[in-house]
Amino acid sequence: MDELLLRVPDEVRREFETVLGREIPEKIWQLLFSRFLNEELREKLSEIKRIKSIVSKSKLTEKQAKELADEVSLSISKRFLDSARVKYSGDRKVS
Repeated sequence: MDELLLRVPDEVRREFETVLGREIPEKIWQLLFSRFLNEELREKLSEIKRIKSIVSKSKLTEKQAKELADEVSLSISKRFLDSARVKYSGDRKVS
């Protein structure tokens, strides 16, 4: 099994201990982070598997996928600028 060294900032540790009303021993921190990271990594792995499954069924070429991604990015950018009340200066193709 791989090891990972994490340092919990003092202010985070104090905040947890204040909320819980007691000091948290080192072994409990290790258990807490081990479980947290285990769950997060499993969720990410599940997402990656789901995305790979979707992509493997796609009929888009890489070029088509990039063009679609560019269109989506442009649309989101325009929407963001509109919400910020900034005038968009025209459609420029990003290459």
